[in-house]
Amino acid sequence: MQGDYKADVTPSDCWARLKETPNAFMVDVRTRPEWTFVGIARLDEAGKQPILAEWQVYPTMSIDPNFVSLTAEAIDRAGGDRDAEIYFLCRSGQRSASAAALMTASGYANCFNISGGFEGPPDAEGHRGKSAGWKAEGLPWQQG
Repeated sequence: MQGDYKADVTPSDCWARLKETPNAFMVDVRTRPEWTFVGIARLDEAGKQPILAEWQVYPTMSIDPNFVSLTAEAIDRAGGDRDAEIYFLCRSGQRSASAAALMTASGYANCFNISGGFEGPPDAEGHRGKSAGWKAEGLPWQQG
């Protein structure tokens, strides 16, 4: 599902790039309740923290009209620039694809979508986090 951004990558490929590349960052575009109750990626081993920037603002779920400026400021604060590798993460890879496309259109050349997101699609029992995504690949994360 590649859009107008650099590429889709697996969570494991993203994790490797974050550890190897000083000018690489993760932007988690889920909502505050998702960060609080579902969990967030732990990037300590890579010497980084995820940038938390809601694509859709809870509870209205409307797209944040300030997403680009707020995300750009956060990337700057983290030491990144417009040439940084920026990996976008959401629950399953949909919102993050839209965010990566918008940031690419705003002049960030190396935006990637993390396919499968944090939790991936529901499994046969309707549960997320077991068949694909950051959690299912056994990458570091923490809950609330």
